Amino acid sequence: MRPTTRTVATATAPDGELTVTAGPLDLWHEVVGWTADEGWNPGNGDITRFHPTDPGGFFLGRRGDRTVSSLSIVNYSDDYAFLGYYLVAPELRGQGLGLATWRAAFPHAGARTVGLDAVPAQQATYRRAGFTPAHDTLRYTGRPTPGAAPSPDTHPVTAAHHDAIAAYDRRCFPADRRDFVTRWLTAPGHTARVHLRDGEVVGYGVLRPGHSGHRIGPLFADTPRTAEALFDALTAHLGPAEEVTLDIPEPHTPAHALATGRGLTAGSHTVRMYTGPVPPVAAAHTFGVTSLELG
Repeated sequence: MRPTTRTVATATAPDGELTVTAGPLDLWHEVVGWTADEGWNPGNGDITRFHPTDPGGFFLGRRGDRTVSSLSIVNYSDDYAFLGYYLVAPELRGQGLGLATWRAAFPHAGARTVGLDAVPAQQATYRRAGFTPAHDTLRYTGRPTPGAAPSPDTHPVTAAHHDAIAAYDRRCFPADRRDFVTRWLTAPGHTARVHLRDGEVVGYGVLRPGHSGHRIGPLFADTPRTAEALFDALTAHLGPAEEVTLDIPEPHTPAHALATGRGLTAGSHTVRMYTGPVPPVAAAHTFGVTSLELG
């Protein structure tokens, strides 16, 4: 997919025109640094796995050779897109650069329903842009306490599992993201586990190193017991001082019970919002979302 280019001449900053383009991967590493500074705790190398999903959907606002703003709007299907990485360089905020970038990038989604995870302070802004709140997502962090003995039904993921895991993922996510799932399962540093029942996938999860500690996502499972077995398998090799982070949608009482039962504590939260109808998914299977940046 060839990246598109849009030029914006309406930014309110007094010192020059803003050019918005679909940015190549190598320019996005600076944006990842911004997310770390904001406390988002990105996974190491996440952008390398995210960007190929829709290279034309990763937009950068630039002045000359300098990146000053960003927004991704990733088209997953003909019906669904997800928005993330909406940022402006801290020292340039309040000049209209974010809105100008939004106006240039948002048409990339066409008529699709668009989802995003908003920080609470920006919820009203997104409402004015046509988004409606669906639920909160709580971030849990902590040093996981040991769980039950390893389940014989939980296995390291191999290539033989990829197709079945991608099919299972489609039940839990609003679009088919088979290529992304394969990249996610096989990325360097990622630990992936699958839970089987009578040879069928009934859950899977991935742990990856983050800017701080480790991130778990997704954690999809048919039952709380399966989710617990996957969580325990993913964290079994961690040292006692290592922390994990898990983002759990509300209301999902069994998922919150799993997190607190393994020693994690709720901290910040975001608000999942959509512009329109979302394809139905098995919401009860989501014990942890993949990422707040890409859904």
